Amino acid sequence: MRRIEDPDLITGATTYVGNVVAGRTDVLHAAFVRSPLAHALVTGIDTSAAAAAEGVVAVYTAADLELPAHHGLMVLNPDMPRPPLATDRVRFVGEAVALVVAETKAAAVDATELVEVDYDPLPAVVDPEAALDADAPLQFPDAGSNVAAGLRSAEGGAVLDGAEVVVRARMVNQRIAVVPLEGNAILVDPTDSDHTLVVHVSTQMPHGFRAQLAGLFGLEADEVRVIAPNVGGGFGGKAGMIAEHTATVGAARALGRPVAWVETRSENLVSMPHGRGQVAYYELGLTREGRMTGLRCRVVGDAGAYAGFGGALPLHMTYVMAPGVYDIPKVGYDSVAALTNTTPMGAFRGAGRPEAAAHLERLVDIAAAELDLDPAELRRRNFLDPAAFPLTTPVGANYDVGDYDLPLREALRLADYEKLREEQVTRRESGDPVQLGIGMSVYVEITAGGGGSEYGSVRVHPDGTATVQAGTSAHGQGHATSFAMLVSDRLGIPMEKITYEQSDTASVPRGGGTGGSRSLQMGGSAVRVAADDVLKEATQRAAALLEANPDDVTLTDDGEFGVAGVPSATVTWEQVAAEGEIFAGVDEQQSDATYPFGAHLSVVEVDTLTGRVRPRAHIAVDDCGRVLNPLLVEGQQHGGLAQGIAQALYEEVLYDPEGNPTTATLADYHIPTAADLFSFQAVTTETPTPRNVLGAKGIGESATIGSTPAVQNAIVDALRPYGVRHVDLPCTPERIWRAIQTGGGDPWREPADVFGGLPLRGGDSQDESGAI
Repeated sequence: MRRIEDPDLITGATTYVGNVVAGRTDVLHAAFVRSPLAHALVTGIDTSAAAAAEGVVAVYTAADLELPAHHGLMVLNPDMPRPPLATDRVRFVGEAVALVVAETKAAAVDATELVEVDYDPLPAVVDPEAALDADAPLQFPDAGSNVAAGLRSAEGGAVLDGAEVVVRARMVNQRIAVVPLEGNAILVDPTDSDHTLVVHVSTQMPHGFRAQLAGLFGLEADEVRVIAPNVGGGFGGKAGMIAEHTATVGAARALGRPVAWVETRSENLVSMPHGRGQVAYYELGLTREGRMTGLRCRVVGDAGAYAGFGGALPLHMTYVMAPGVYDIPKVGYDSVAALTNTTPMGAFRGAGRPEAAAHLERLVDIAAAELDLDPAELRRRNFLDPAAFPLTTPVGANYDVGDYDLPLREALRLADYEKLREEQVTRRESGDPVQLGIGMSVYVEITAGGGGSEYGSVRVHPDGTATVQAGTSAHGQGHATSFAMLVSDRLGIPMEKITYEQSDTASVPRGGGTGGSRSLQMGGSAVRVAADDVLKEATQRAAALLEANPDDVTLTDDGEFGVAGVPSATVTWEQVAAEGEIFAGVDEQQSDATYPFGAHLSVVEVDTLTGRVRPRAHIAVDDCGRVLNPLLVEGQQHGGLAQGIAQALYEEVLYDPEGNPTTATLADYHIPTAADLFSFQAVTTETPTPRNVLGAKGIGESATIGSTPAVQNAIVDALRPYGVRHVDLPCTPERIWRAIQTGGGDPWREPADVFGGLPLRGGDSQDESGAI
């Protein structure tokens, strides 16, 4: 079934926040004065010239608006608050210091140049490991260190006791930018007669955004209406309120007039939370026969300038997925989130799970080389037994169902793996300067983390049409198509007669929004159950019209109600709904998360003279449980592959030693275009989960998780004849060339002693659910 959303999207008939702003004449425009320094005291702000400029309505500093402090999606450390507008100091380049509101966007931007800010520069630190040094410049001097939070396991290095072989590596999972096609955008209207505030915002979670806004400003939820029109990509970066949202809300309330802010691309690259950003020290113990005996992980996560959601990811999500698909009896995991003078970190497609997979799958390949085993064989010897599911891992993840050799077998078959190895041997023996690399990864990830509930409803109108609602919020995934398919399949109502509604808190009563690949398994299951309830009510009505026993009434292939054994007696949906609409709205529960899995195989050619990598093939075999629409699944795989492969090859946010971003434009930050990519082979296996009525798991993040380590492993595999054991992400030509010149070196060094004083896991740092 082709996507029904696409005609409007590709013809420009859709509406984004920017279109809403452009269509109104009563809207004021906001622009931010941003810090040019990564770390400095703010000793004075003079707004008089800006306030007197033509078209300017108001200029606000933190002292003027007295805005509530917050960290976006969550607070990791309440003692390190983030003010929406800087108060006594700035902590990263691009931090908002003042807000100009004017009649036009141009006037607002021009006036920002007239705001005079006096800074007293302070030393900056951009490396998360350096930030933990005793003499590092402190972001919050009263805290005494740059540790935002941390947890450790009691076992420490004891998890490696008894291992006959131990392989080790220090690995970097670099900071990357989210780069949605549409950046952040918000329009705050305090003039609506029915609500204190009406907010149009580009967000993944309208109801969550409303709850956060209401909580910050002391409002009741029903006083705020949040509308997310079409959203031009989210990828985790639009999962909550950010500082600029809060300041814009504060300005609109202070002025009593609608105020909009639509960020520029340069703003987006320095102010939207970045993703990834971990330095991992992993050690894997094995027997000489290749059985894994223990895994020790020590991870330094870059929180950026403030202690929000991104800082929590290495402490929780990477931890939960640390043992991956393997039967590892002992796992020790220590992690610390470090504050740096950089853009705060947040969620990005996968949010903690890609890092876990990248670290582990890279280490497994190192172990395979050490033991002289084929990397596929080493993985097979250690997969969790499919008969053991459901199971709880040593770190407490409750895996639902899995058969990890299933996608690996399929990936190897599709690639003609043995033939590729033969070609590789031929190239190595001939001394070909372009070497062939074959890399694989087998991953498991967590979707709809923690389970919970989601709202879905179905309403059949007297004219036989239907309206479907769900509390999740689409930004490109195809919800309108998939949810309409569920209803059409269950009720026999044609797709063209079904309308989908979402992302308006005034019409959809509640919802968890989109995040963690939860939409189909949660929202789709709710819609399916609602459709079942509608069918039950409709069957009762049809039975009365047909003067038949309800047990004898069935839905025919033509979408009409008939009586078993009496083919001539039927009634239509219009007749059944003539006496009034048939409605069902449910909050469908899911007991726990689901755990999709898969195997990726990458084939690359590496020019050893230049370090250039040419991806030749990439096979993704992803298992997301029951597949509702193969076209939608393939689209998610393609998008995930593009992002995951780009991280492996070239995407990286960089700063100079003073904290100045050197990748703040798309001329400097390389995201893939069609010219950079190649044809992917994306297929699926199906292992349905028992945790929802659809048997579905998430797919939105899977290909990102599986692809990055497969490409990285392929590159290192190509360089094995040169003694190279590891190349850090991203595997740029320069990094590859230097590794060849030096022979790669040992990828291990002992980490600094920053973990010993952290609180133990399971102690006061966590509640009973394991939440940070």
